[in-house]
Amino acid sequence: MPRAKMNFLAHLYLSEPDEESLLGSLLGDFVKGPLDNRYNPVITRAIAQHRKIDVFTDAHPVVLRAKSRVTPERRRYAGIMTDVFFDHFLARHWRQFHEEPLDEFTARFYALLLRNLSWLPERLQNMAPHMARTDWLGSYAHLDAVRVALDRMSTRLQRENRLAGATDELEMHYAGFESDFREFIPEVTAFLGKATARAA
Repeated sequence: MPRAKMNFLAHLYLSEPDEESLLGSLLGDFVKGPLDNRYNPVITRAIAQHRKIDVFTDAHPVVLRAKSRVTPERRRYAGIMTDVFFDHFLARHWRQFHEEPLDEFTARFYALLLRNLSWLPERLQNMAPHMARTDWLGSYAHLDAVRVALDRMSTRLQRENRLAGATDELEMHYAGFESDFREFIPEVTAFLGKATARAA
């Protein structure tokens, strides 16, 4: 079953606020296998935390419930879809969860990413300029951007798939997915021993 992790904004939200931790939180989607001594201890801890969050998320009953809302024809891609849907709700309701406005947070992170481009994994090097240019993270607040992201993702998967048009599933069960998101956020923040959302 495909499991392309696409909840970039959520991992950044859950990260420690320092620059190296933010980078490591994103690198968790691009670095596989043993970490050895590739990165300094702060980045290594952030990558390890990213992996821990992924394991917790994939097994959590609220996330499993969210995935079950996806129709059988697309259930194979429910993990990818739920990642993107949850990032949509986080972006849309960002001010309830973070003191820094989303546009300032994302601009600061894009600048950090571009400053460190030379040593990032090649796939992230190629992706980062487009991410910054199109405000990939902030754009997820809008359904049209979610639709474009999932449709483009469908063209990158090797096998024929039903991911194109998957935003229809979000619109069909919007209140349910939003309720799942709101229930899950305090669960994952508590799991990390962090303060719960600023206001829910």
